[in-house]
Amino acid sequence: MRISVIGSGYVGLVTGACFAELGNNVLCVDNNELKIKSLKKGIVPIYEPGLKELVTSNMKEKRLSFSTSVKEGVKFSEVIFIAVNTPPKSNGEADLKFVENVAREVAVNMPSYRLIVEKSTVPVNTGEWIERTVKMFNKRNIKFDVASNPEFLREGSAINDFMHPDRIVIGVGSKKAEKILTGLYEPLGAPIVVTGIKSAELIKHASNSYLAMKVSFINAISAICDLMGADISCVSKGMGLDSRIGSDFLKAGIGFGGSCFPKDLSAFIRLSARAGYDFNLLKEVQKINEEQISLVLKKVKDMVWNIEGKTISVLGLSFKPDTDDIRNAPAFRLISMLQSEGARIKVYDPKCMEKSRKVLSKATVFCKNAYAAVDGSDCMIVATEWSEFKELDLKRIKNMMRQAVIVDGRNIYDPQKTKKLGFKYVGIGRR
Repeated sequence: MRISVIGSGYVGLVTGACFAELGNNVLCVDNNELKIKSLKKGIVPIYEPGLKELVTSNMKEKRLSFSTSVKEGVKFSEVIFIAVNTPPKSNGEADLKFVENVAREVAVNMPSYRLIVEKSTVPVNTGEWIERTVKMFNKRNIKFDVASNPEFLREGSAINDFMHPDRIVIGVGSKKAEKILTGLYEPLGAPIVVTGIKSAELIKHASNSYLAMKVSFINAISAICDLMGADISCVSKGMGLDSRIGSDFLKAGIGFGGSCFPKDLSAFIRLSARAGYDFNLLKEVQKINEEQISLVLKKVKDMVWNIEGKTISVLGLSFKPDTDDIRNAPAFRLISMLQSEGARIKVYDPKCMEKSRKVLSKATVFCKNAYAAVDGSDCMIVATEWSEFKELDLKRIKNMMRQAVIVDGRNIYDPQKTKKLGFKYVGIGRR
């Protein structure tokens, strides 16, 4: 098929590259001229394992190309995926102005039938608004369909998630749209859930909110473990082996971040309120996540006493490993709180140092590796569970630190082994 993907961020670029890998002709469109110029040269502006190779190989095979023109994208393809950003407004609602702009441009430039597919995470009724907008600006009354096809891609494993999905959700309003989308995804051999458009839109928000709830739940349990002397790793393992619960998203830590969970939670709470339902459960999920950073800060104080004048190293800045995405990353809130109390901060992350320089204060010391970050430090905080941090030589680190203190915000080290090496150690829900 000939496919256009409007928006070339984490979702759009992965989606476009993977559709091309399946044998389709794909045009990825973005209004960021610098990004498109880079992509045309084979320079991928985001880090996602395997993405650069996928983009390069499909460009070479001439199945994947790039443009800044929505008009070109509309002319190019029969199927148009909208994967633009839907940032939160100050009140928590999703800002859909970019979706509306694309819908209007599609309407003006359609030469013949087009299937317009929501790929961005949007609230229920967005499909209706897209349809209304296209009808309003579709002066030649060209036939079209609108569909919803929410993405379930995890940063760090997005390509594998696309190629080997648990399920594919398509919300459609016509048999023609259903036939096109089921045909497009048929090569993946995954279960396809066909629903109405509103149900598909709701599935995405409900799924992300539920997963966020699991994270906040296990973080709340970790606080109880701290108070009662239990070990959260044992508790989560015992829970996760229950097939009704499952082990995914039951790892205690410093809280969730990224572009999806925080934004989707706020949008779903707001959407529910507008519909007449006060979603108190999700409000508590948000509250627990916000308080988790304060609990970590308290652990640091308990270990080093006064924060002012101390040098604290933070390992990991991205919101999760295997991505350079720093949006809503918990590490940044923690660093800000530490600096406000007078700490000198040294940081290291394998992939997002340049992005982080634009966000963190000039007082932050950026280091070339983890060892440079911990050198002379009073406390080492693990904020992101990158694999390379698990392989660090802790004996060497102990000798480099001013005080041998580890606050393990992702529970990547064994407490007893770490203490035997001479560290003062505390994790999340384990000691």
